Amino acid sequence: MAIHKTILPTISLFSSFSTLLCCALPALLVSLGAGAALAGLVSAIPELIWLSEHKIALFIFSGIMLTVSGISRYLSRNAACPTDIIQAKSCLGLRRFSTVIFYASLFIYGVGFFFAFIINWL
Repeated sequence: MAIHKTILPTISLFSSFSTLLCCALPALLVSLGAGAALAGLVSAIPELIWLSEHKIALFIFSGIMLTVSGISRYLSRNAACPTDIIQAKSCLGLRRFSTVIFYASLFIYGVGFFFAFIINWL
């Protein structure tokens, strides 16, 4: 199992998801008038405050991980799969799964970035 096919997309997904938790979720809850729900969520998961306090470092780390994952995907886009039929199906399935994870990570990162930095200017 190659690191560029499984580990990097997974790390980028979780780092992007943390940007969503730090910035988009609180903004969504407050805009929906669910400030009490946000207060309950923060009291149940106090780590959300730490994520919000360190959002710049979080976004930099997530951006680096997404960049490394994207470069890895690009460099291995034409890599050959094994000739065995079962292994070839597994290889192609893993490649599709990796692509879905990567684009989901980009979308989540974009939503988090919007709520963390752009919405304040609007």
